[in-house]
Amino acid sequence: MVTGLSWAWFMLVSMTSTPLEALDWLQPEWPAPPNVRAVCTTRHGGVSSSSYDSLNLGSHVGDDATHVQHNRTVLLQALAARPVFLNQVHGTRILELAADTPDTLTADGAYTRASGLVCTVMVADCLPVLLCDAQGTQVAAVHAGWRGLAGVAGRGVVEQAVERFWPPALVEYGQSATELIAWLGPCIGPQAFEVGADVRDAFVSISPQASECFQPLAGGKWLADLPALARQRLRQLGITQVFGNDSSPSWCTVGNPLRFFSHRRDRVSGRQAACIWLK
Repeated sequence: MVTGLSWAWFMLVSMTSTPLEALDWLQPEWPAPPNVRAVCTTRHGGVSSSSYDSLNLGSHVGDDATHVQHNRTVLLQALAARPVFLNQVHGTRILELAADTPDTLTADGAYTRASGLVCTVMVADCLPVLLCDAQGTQVAAVHAGWRGLAGVAGRGVVEQAVERFWPPALVEYGQSATELIAWLGPCIGPQAFEVGADVRDAFVSISPQASECFQPLAGGKWLADLPALARQRLRQLGITQVFGNDSSPSWCTVGNPLRFFSHRRDRVSGRQAACIWLK
């Protein structure tokens, strides 16, 4: 196993009559209940070519539509459950999934208590956050770019997702939140995520300790540690069981071009997906 990674290789084979090649996907190493399943795809296992090779799951990035559909079928067959794809806009809305929920509804996260529905977020530098409760009754997937993570007045996409676990919204987190388990997937790392002062201010103005997640560069720029910012937000909500991305280089989408898509690195890029569902 590569040093610094908290994942295991997840070798999935399609249940069709023609077996697919083993897929080099990631499975969280975390103490989730047995009925909670989760994976994060890599760029391997599909049919897309050029900048999108090979398992691009994004239909909005300029790839051949028939290739994207094939790749999504690969995902569907491998999971044996239906991924629900969102129209992600770097916002904070969390959509609750039901059996009749269609694809392409606008949200940056999904939540469900229903089995067989896959909460799915697509990423290519933004941070995917997967959540479940210790009882295995509910799951959520979050697309956390810096805008969604920062949110408004300190209430971003992670806070919105956690509120789904204990309605009504704006509950006190405290003891209940300790029952939640989180996994952070691959994203742009702190070695590569150069941002302006506006990004730093969006976090530090709400929480002074967020300054620990930024390193100064020349010209008023900063290197931002997106996974560390997410871990801070989760701790502030009372969530102490956080696994996965530890901000080391092996998790960086920009620095690992053979494994991960990265929009910042390539500009024209595919999308991998982080998925969680109840079996």
